[in-house]
Amino acid sequence: MEQALPSIGSPFFYAVFFVAVLLMIAVDMLALKQSGAHKVSIKEAATWSAVWVAVAGAFGGWLWWTLDGDPAYGRAVANQKTLEFFTGYVIEKSLAVDNIFVFLMIFGFFKVPAEYQRRVLSYGVFGAIVLRTVMVFLGAALVREFSWILYVFGAFLLFTGLKMMLPEKEEAQDLADNRLLRWLRTHIRMSDDYHGDRFFVVKNGLRHATPMFLVLVFVELSDVVFAVDSIPAIFAVTMDPFIVLTSNIFAILGLRAMFFLLADVADRFHLLRYGLAIVLAFIGVKLLLIKVVHLPVAVSLGVVFTVIAGAVIASLLFPKKAA
Repeated sequence: MEQALPSIGSPFFYAVFFVAVLLMIAVDMLALKQSGAHKVSIKEAATWSAVWVAVAGAFGGWLWWTLDGDPAYGRAVANQKTLEFFTGYVIEKSLAVDNIFVFLMIFGFFKVPAEYQRRVLSYGVFGAIVLRTVMVFLGAALVREFSWILYVFGAFLLFTGLKMMLPEKEEAQDLADNRLLRWLRTHIRMSDDYHGDRFFVVKNGLRHATPMFLVLVFVELSDVVFAVDSIPAIFAVTMDPFIVLTSNIFAILGLRAMFFLLADVADRFHLLRYGLAIVLAFIGVKLLLIKVVHLPVAVSLGVVFTVIAGAVIASLLFPKKAA
């Protein structure tokens, strides 16, 4: 009989986590409703980014305090699990930057007005939370039943990292030729124009999908692709499904704010793609050598910080040449 993955995820811990997430989603939806459709300013994006980081920090602090005060765990476990949580959070935040470039491409292709982007990203993030929750538990089940799957994860991450170092393709052209997009346009009644930030509209008694619906589909589809990278990457840091889930979801909650914070300056960080590639390759190698070399979580966190910071600094020191 296979042993369960080591986890601190008691019903109480999961309950606190899900209540915190649902509460923040409710606050976010209320703010979205009250402010209405509008172009998100840098100040607003920075404020929300700070809020999401603070919420993740507060959860990490609560996690440490609770574990430290529980005789069944103690200080050593509290330190280890909290470090794993923040390391997973930083890794997911770093990899989420690649989502931003894809979102920019999607919004550019569909010509989404700036004032409507916030709503579609909000629903995209909520869908991503559900998707990633399912994928984390599926991944945990696979690791529990087939421990060799970690080597598959490692090989895939290494391959993805090496592939990211290659010259970029013309992704917009790929989207124009996308089979799913063609299928949706031929099998669903479509409105040619945007109708505010609505996903569906009734015309002549018939319900039509607006271009916003197509944008939402591709935002969700892009997250499926990125989740395949990010979730195995956190399993390289910890085998605890609770830590994998919480670090991933708290990072995803701040994705929309981070998008608006970096959207206008994304082109300036042209070398960040290579930094992310190195991070993925590093984590892939770490998984492949998991039985041979054991790197402390703090070392992994230091590598990720150093590589991402180095890519950002290098991008600013060596600006991209104008075409």
